[in-house]
Amino acid sequence: MDVVVTSSLAWVLSVCLLGSLISIGTAGAYLLLPKLLRDKTLDYLICFAIGMLLGASFLHLLPEAIEQAGDSVNGIMRVAVSAILAFFILEKGLIWRHHHHNESHPESLQADEIESGEHAGSLILIGDSVHNFLDGILIASAFLADFSLGIVTALAVIAHEIPQELGDFAILIKSGYSRSRALFYNLLTSVAMIIGATLAWFWLSEFSNFIPYLLTFTAASFIYVAVSDLMPTLNSKIGLSATTIQLTLIGLGLALNGLVHTH
Repeated sequence: MDVVVTSSLAWVLSVCLLGSLISIGTAGAYLLLPKLLRDKTLDYLICFAIGMLLGASFLHLLPEAIEQAGDSVNGIMRVAVSAILAFFILEKGLIWRHHHHNESHPESLQADEIESGEHAGSLILIGDSVHNFLDGILIASAFLADFSLGIVTALAVIAHEIPQELGDFAILIKSGYSRSRALFYNLLTSVAMIIGATLAWFWLSEFSNFIPYLLTFTAASFIYVAVSDLMPTLNSKIGLSATTIQLTLIGLGLALNGLVHTH
């Protein structure tokens, strides 16, 4: 039994490490492309990420959570709705705080522009560390539920991380970081995913009753990010050709999830 547990933990840590390297490496290589090419293809990456997030949520995470919850399906639904509303309130609060700060300190956008650049980069790195820590928890909880579910969740996380890392790199470089320095700090923050996965593995194995709710929380976070943050960025292109490409890539992400069976 100990051998099986150790082997499973090794899979979790390996997937977290591989996911971090793939997302950061892809984002770093992507930044080496000409800006015009990056601007034209970023939407394609976002579309695929949307399909991966929605597919993992509706085809795997929620069904697995409902199956494990048994008679507590109502509790699962309450957690899903509460999590989505919580993400909305949190995001609304962050937007309000940013808007309020700019109105209260308009001079900071001019006189302190250089000084605030480094500060903005630091905030991005802190936020990325927290995000990676939570991703590690989500991946570990999925692997504890089912091996295939863990793989699907990891793929969805990686698909979402690539566009996010692209944005983080862009902000860091705009804040004055060199490409090599931005890459180094992003690699450093990726360690948080391994820490989160390790802590979750040993903690959640003792409290398995919480796993269905954490899977639901994971699904809710994926759904919110896909629908609230990623999909609206695609609305600037409304032509038939652009819409067809977007739907095709979203469908590709969904289809990839459909090829992976958790049972």
